[in-house]
Amino acid sequence: MSGFVSVPCYIEGQGIVKCSLGFENGVITSLGNGVIDQPIPLPDGAIVLPAFIDRHTHGAGGFDTMDASTTALKNMASKIASEGTAYFLPTTMTQSKDAILSSLYAVNRLIGGHFDNGARVLGVHLEGPFISKKHCGAQPEEFVTAPNVELFDLFNKASGNNIKIVTVAPEEDGALDLIQHLNDLGIVASIGHTSAKFCDLISAVKQGARSVTHTYNAQSPLHHRDIGTVGAALYLDELYTELIADLIHVSPPAIKLLIKNKPHDKVVLITDSMRAKHLPDGVSELGGQKVIVKNGEARLEDGTLAGSVLKMNDAVRNIVSLGIRLEDAVDFATKNAATSLGLEKEIGSIKLGKAASFAVVDKNLAVLYTILDGKIIYKRS
Repeated sequence: MSGFVSVPCYIEGQGIVKCSLGFENGVITSLGNGVIDQPIPLPDGAIVLPAFIDRHTHGAGGFDTMDASTTALKNMASKIASEGTAYFLPTTMTQSKDAILSSLYAVNRLIGGHFDNGARVLGVHLEGPFISKKHCGAQPEEFVTAPNVELFDLFNKASGNNIKIVTVAPEEDGALDLIQHLNDLGIVASIGHTSAKFCDLISAVKQGARSVTHTYNAQSPLHHRDIGTVGAALYLDELYTELIADLIHVSPPAIKLLIKNKPHDKVVLITDSMRAKHLPDGVSELGGQKVIVKNGEARLEDGTLAGSVLKMNDAVRNIVSLGIRLEDAVDFATKNAATSLGLEKEIGSIKLGKAASFAVVDKNLAVLYTILDGKIIYKRS
């Protein structure tokens, strides 16, 4: 049996405890007992955490979901494994119908084939084109499209029915019908890139919306006469709230406000990363737009933030730096993300019978190993 011998592990329901952890055939089979005859050696100070899950990432290492190739997706999967991430949703952006279809066909081919050399694709986050032109952010305005059930079904078919999240602006004509349709299919409708008023959020939640995309960013702000999308995200306990914790997209006080106001299980860390992640500063690209990356910030030429170059282990580290417990920060990147996707019985925490997927980190949250179903997919050299 492979595993770890007498090391600190973050065990579901127990916290961080020193124990031995064993796994066979990709599943955790032993916690605290059992013979670990194939131990993975770890340095002093190492901690075994559940593997991270990134439900919103566009690209990494020079590759992007919209490249529409399995090669790009495989390279993304390999790069993000170095962050402790073992599962992800490659995320599309607002582009032409044909460009989106091409990217979804690529995801379908990858999921339908055999690939085990990086993080696992769980499905797709469709971010756009069903958004508001007033809050499109770095999404090209010319491709914004009214929410449309038939068009969504075409996209979903192209993906092999693998779309897991759809970002939608609920105030747009057709949005509530789409949200209801998504809810019927068990797909997460996530409110984002939106000018929605509080009443629009209430209507969306009644139709089945369950999430807010990159909370605070590209959405109507909190105002004392209408609390908008941001206020609704803070107020409505049923909504999961994505958070880009690079300390650039959202200020530390705003991050702490969100964590203070939301139920613990409704905060989900994402990277929203673009292709420039894991590359040196310089000129990059997003949806055909020039992006300038400098000092950890990715911006269009007009200064608009264009996704991030955030790594998931850095997101967890940033949360901890704000005085949040490590266990809580890890939950935001693991258990909560899994639960938001309905996968909490299989992944997202360390428990007997769950997947043997781990992010092994040092005391500074640098990643030593990433393990997916018992297989090492990243080892720090």
